[in-house]
Amino acid sequence: MDLRSPPRSRQLWLGAVVVAVAVVGLFVYSFVGTVVLGLFVYYGARPAHRRVAERVDSRAAAATLTMLALVVPMVALVGYAGVVAFREFAAVAGPQAVETALNALPGDPRSVSAFLREPDALVERLGRIEPLRSRLTAVATTAGALATGLLHLTLALSLAFFLLRDGGRLDGWVRERAAAPDTAAYSLLRGVDADLERVYFGNVATVGVVTAAAVLVYNGYNALAPAAVTLPVPTLLALLTGLATFVPIVVGKLVYVPATAYLLREAAVADAGYLAPAALLAASFLLLDLLPQTVLRPLLSSRTLHGGLVLFAYVFGAALFGWYGLFLGPLLAVVVVQVVAHAFPHVVTGVPIDTVADGVDIGSDPVSADAAADDGDPTDDEATGGTAGEAGDRASGDAADGD
Repeated sequence: MDLRSPPRSRQLWLGAVVVAVAVVGLFVYSFVGTVVLGLFVYYGARPAHRRVAERVDSRAAAATLTMLALVVPMVALVGYAGVVAFREFAAVAGPQAVETALNALPGDPRSVSAFLREPDALVERLGRIEPLRSRLTAVATTAGALATGLLHLTLALSLAFFLLRDGGRLDGWVRERAAAPDTAAYSLLRGVDADLERVYFGNVATVGVVTAAAVLVYNGYNALAPAAVTLPVPTLLALLTGLATFVPIVVGKLVYVPATAYLLREAAVADAGYLAPAALLAASFLLLDLLPQTVLRPLLSSRTLHGGLVLFAYVFGAALFGWYGLFLGPLLAVVVVQVVAHAFPHVVTGVPIDTVADGVDIGSDPVSADAAADDGDPTDDEATGGTAGEAGDRASGDAADGD
């Protein structure tokens, strides 16, 4: 009996699939920055999640613990930066700044009852003050930008959480429904997956190492330097130096060069000499810039991809796409490398994918990446109930028993 669907039915289903893919593509295109940021967080956290999953039975608990390990330090950093910023603003503005601002407003804005009695009149009087209105507009614009950024960050973290929790199920679905393990498509996906983990995790690890080194360098400098040329808020500057490492080529120069310029000015004013600031500049360039970029990042991120390719992917990605190009550029580079190294020869020459992968050193071997992922992620089999091959073997056995 022919179980194939009629041609018209298949055409209708194909149209439905095209519409569904177009809708998903529209959402991804509209939120491409959020999606690639979520992928970056996912791949950057996946090695740690793999270790947590070895000790925790629940996939949801393992993903939650991993995300908490990322979110809690992030919240602490933002809170610390906010406290320091408020403290510095209060020191510069003086204790009478708030009182002066309140007295400059018409009426008595501190009186809630006055506002409740005549809210329209008070708003109208406030609107006549052009400087105040421009400041309120600037504050509202900044608050809106911060709210939008927080929304996208929340969505990206949520995407990373669900990928960590349900990545095994997604892999099982791909094996059973989209690309069997012995196909070129699955080998391509596995190679892309392995390379993205190496590149993104290498970036995260580099940032962490640079941050720790900057904390030691800046606080050590303050312990040895004269009081007239000490760094203000050295720990915050160290955290900012680590975050600046995301920016290719420029990296920590965004922080330690202006900080050193400030110290040189303070040394000139206090006549304290330039030796200490010059030593800080040299140590920062060597330990926070040169060594991480030339030794650490290539070692962590470029074990299978050429170091220059990774560097240009970050630079050109940021130049072409903006801030999210820092994450999208490496993703596109990895996909192109895997297509050229594996799928393209397979399609053109018909050589089996395993034969093409032998001797390829510009991208991860999809076969070894598949084996490493299966060995390293204990949640895959739990999530999918075993590989598609095992499922097929079981199904064949059942069919044989039935016959």
